[in-house]
Amino acid sequence: MLSRSCFNLLNLEDYICADRTRIPRVMTVPGIISDVDEATLNGDNNGGGGDHKSEEMETVSSSVNQERRIIVANQLPVKAYRKGDGEDGQKWCFDWDKDALVLQLKDGFPADVEVVYVGCLKVEVDPMEQDEVAQLLLEKFRCVPTFLPLDLINKFYHGFCKHYLWPLFHYMLPVTPSNGVRFDKSMWQAYVSANKIFADKVMEVINLDEDYVWIHDYHLMVLPTFLRKRFHRIKLGFFLHSPFPSSEIYRTLPVREEILRALLNCDLIGFHTFDYARHFLSCCSRMLGLDYQSKRGYIGLDYYGRTVSIKILPVGIHIGELESIKSSPETAEKVKQLKQKYEGKTLMLGVDDMDMFKGISLKFMAMGQLLDEHPEYRGKVVLVQIMNQARSRGNDIQEVQNEINRVASEINQRYGIPGYEPIVCVHGEVSTLDKVAYYSISECVVVNAVRDGMNLVPYKYTVSRQGCPNLDQAMGLSESTTQRKSVIVVSEFIGCSPSLSGAIRVNPWNIDDVADGMNSALKMSDAEKEMRHEKHYKYITSHNVAYWAKSFNQDLERSCAEHYLKRCWGIGFALGFRVVALGPHFRKLSVDHIVSAYNRSSSRLILLDYDGTMLPQDRVDKSPSDDVLALLNSLCSDPSNVVFIVSGRGKDPLSKWFSPCEKLGISAEHGCFTRWTKDFPWESSISTLDLEWKKIALPVMAHYTEATDGSSIEQKESAIVWHHQEADPDFGAWQAKDLLDHLESVLANEPVVVKRGQHIVEVKPQVLVF
Repeated sequence: MLSRSCFNLLNLEDYICADRTRIPRVMTVPGIISDVDEATLNGDNNGGGGDHKSEEMETVSSSVNQERRIIVANQLPVKAYRKGDGEDGQKWCFDWDKDALVLQLKDGFPADVEVVYVGCLKVEVDPMEQDEVAQLLLEKFRCVPTFLPLDLINKFYHGFCKHYLWPLFHYMLPVTPSNGVRFDKSMWQAYVSANKIFADKVMEVINLDEDYVWIHDYHLMVLPTFLRKRFHRIKLGFFLHSPFPSSEIYRTLPVREEILRALLNCDLIGFHTFDYARHFLSCCSRMLGLDYQSKRGYIGLDYYGRTVSIKILPVGIHIGELESIKSSPETAEKVKQLKQKYEGKTLMLGVDDMDMFKGISLKFMAMGQLLDEHPEYRGKVVLVQIMNQARSRGNDIQEVQNEINRVASEINQRYGIPGYEPIVCVHGEVSTLDKVAYYSISECVVVNAVRDGMNLVPYKYTVSRQGCPNLDQAMGLSESTTQRKSVIVVSEFIGCSPSLSGAIRVNPWNIDDVADGMNSALKMSDAEKEMRHEKHYKYITSHNVAYWAKSFNQDLERSCAEHYLKRCWGIGFALGFRVVALGPHFRKLSVDHIVSAYNRSSSRLILLDYDGTMLPQDRVDKSPSDDVLALLNSLCSDPSNVVFIVSGRGKDPLSKWFSPCEKLGISAEHGCFTRWTKDFPWESSISTLDLEWKKIALPVMAHYTEATDGSSIEQKESAIVWHHQEADPDFGAWQAKDLLDHLESVLANEPVVVKRGQHIVEVKPQVLVF
């Protein structure tokens, strides 16, 4: 009897995506079908997944041989505004948003690659104008807007994304209703609906054979499932720009498996740091039972025959954009103004979004601590805090704002004097030009987030401090000045921290630690500042946004290289959909042929596995059901059949369980003991068994069982098996590896073999190894 897993594979929907290496439908081997029928390949299958192309798609698809990258993000890299007061009224106008990462990454692609963007606009467009706006954006910017209804945006973005996923991914659980937003099914449905709209837009413009799709960030984590379902061989990458939480946090998510399986429908998944990737892999192991392998520097997960690659590389900044701003006369003028305003003062700078995770109030407290412990800094050191506008709305943002204002006010009242405020808050929209000017005159930058995915402020600060002739003149530096200096105080809980080896790393929750870090930055010698700056500048300029995009693009191409060398079937429903990829020589058995051959034969040997075949692997009660026993008796009643159960289990439990089947043969302990029918005696494959080694192995296994909660020992007549399936996945695997080494050492001179299997370590006589 076939296992449930095998049954599913052999009864897959008769659907396979059309591809350029398709083999004609012929029966080259009796009973084996080589491919699906022509109707399916021509798109007649209604199951979804055929590469159908609408007329609209044909009009916007790329030329036949031109490669494209379809970049999908929540927001398009354009700025929208209305212009004109004529008879026709105001018209929508658009410009590139040069600060947008998804625009800057284009520099990492080959020059002949066309880039198409799919995403939302930052403004609401009247439905009557949407067609015109969409056409304009496609023709002039190669942008495809997804116009989401306002109520859907509120639930999808402001609801599920910003007030549920964002806090959870930053390690904040809604323990009480007043401490965050709890899971809401309607917001989750809005999230899924929005992702489906994005999928529809991607399918309108994609050339399925040539284009690569690169999805960005947590807003679109279930999008890969919708795309993979429509075209099984789509070339699909995903990069998460936020942290990925540990499994203890992530497992609280009610839709945890749906999101994990959706991400695994990608070919390549990218993370900023190893910690984020490690957490993702741990979730896949603990919740889906998937293990990863590292080979030749690449990390891969095997998921139903597909290899899902894992990429670890922090994003960089666009150096050219900053250099252009640094060299502009407006920047030099702004630097002169700021130098004059803060003359005689040493500036420390903070640039953060108005966000509960940026640690701004903690930074202010550390500033107060610094001034309290070091009175010599009073009147001389200023912390300038630029606060970018919040990306979401709600009571939590207002609470953060109130807390920041309160702490800043207290410190300014305590340590301020006429003409001096130790903390200066810059509110409202601050241009990149103004930020570069602040970076240039600041002796130190303080990034104190309690949790952040990446944070590029230290990178931008370092490049701005490198200066240029224009800025050097504005800052009063001589032309002979070649050595640059900068100091970074950075939280150890943000993504950029590992790459900034010369930074002063601090624990943002420890006010004393942050204050000490600020003090170290202020007292640091110029020579050390120069050394740290040079180290950071070399890394940042060599690992810019183009390097990041180029590296991800190369890995995505590598991950998709074997798409057309495998046969793909789609299984599962809704967000549980996944693709089973099998080798090019795999053929589906023809049930009709098997039945015909069975009926024609006069002598048959039927060998059946037990665990995982006769009953599910995870079933607690391991005894066969009445239906299984009845089926076996039916097979055994035919005099032309010889039926055997082949199992690794011991002969005693097998004899007991299958006692109702008098004509059934049993091969126990992997063939060590065989019985042809119930009335036959047991036969051993070896004449004598030397089991003295058990006296050595058993105490060792008992020790590991005591030390590993959830593990157990199974004693057979010829072997001993240590099971750790019920133990913690990571700890069980570590203990199994250690046990394997231990047993191989103590049993080196015994006639046994020690081997590790799936959730087991087994010791058995060497004569049983075939």
